[in-house]
Amino acid sequence: MTGERSQAYRAFYAALVAGGRDPRIQEAFAVVPRESFAGRGPWLLKGIGRDYVKTPNDDPAFLYQDALLALDAERGINIGQPSAHAMWLDAVKLQPGERVLQVGVGSGYYTAILAHLVGVEGRVFAYEIDQELAQRAGTNLDHRPQIELRAESAIQEGLPKVDAVYVCTGITQPSWTWIDALKPGGRLLFPLQPPGGVGGMLLVERPEHGTAWPARFVSRAAFIDCLGPQDEDAGKRLAEAFRGSWEQVRSFRIDDARDATQWHYGEGWWLSSAPAEAN
Repeated sequence: MTGERSQAYRAFYAALVAGGRDPRIQEAFAVVPRESFAGRGPWLLKGIGRDYVKTPNDDPAFLYQDALLALDAERGINIGQPSAHAMWLDAVKLQPGERVLQVGVGSGYYTAILAHLVGVEGRVFAYEIDQELAQRAGTNLDHRPQIELRAESAIQEGLPKVDAVYVCTGITQPSWTWIDALKPGGRLLFPLQPPGGVGGMLLVERPEHGTAWPARFVSRAAFIDCLGPQDEDAGKRLAEAFRGSWEQVRSFRIDDARDATQWHYGEGWWLSSAPAEAN
């Protein structure tokens, strides 16, 4: 595909998946070529809740639609749905020069999007525990100097201090190491979900002080489960909680004062329908 044709497809695709969002997000989807992260075609694409469909050939034009793209179909590992990531990135509100930590890089497509959003003065610390995927991502991202790829787990002590943590793997509770990595004013976005189930993309903002932090679910979400610790009991309670009004969550709390506003709780934290200001 010629450069001019590729540019036209990316511009259409960016408007399709990110139109109406922060213009910088639409620009990022228009600039970053999806084919650079897809591997050799033909490819397997799918919509949410649908089976994979194989493209007729390796024409990159097939990649520029709002669909998941298989990296490893047998394990269900994909480059996630573009419009969903555009929505989540819009919620995180990354700014030029900020530092962001990504958990679950895959082949690096959304890492490149993150890098575009923080710019050359920013920094992306990208963690991928799967060594094969990390190797692919390293090749795909080696010309973006603001990205530091780490082929290891992001559930560990000593993570860099950042303005945002962007998690692309499902878990039954946030890792305290992600929370500790946030600067005051920092944002954590992660899929809170029962193992193998559907959960929600939870946005948590760290205030300067206090144990009640603003929080809300941006949308429902379903990701491949994190290889880190999962709490089976919490997962069952979480599945039950999502049968109710998940939209009511307004704060993430790290105290022992659980009350009638509780929506869900984990070890050392709970979610409340009361706003953070109501300490």
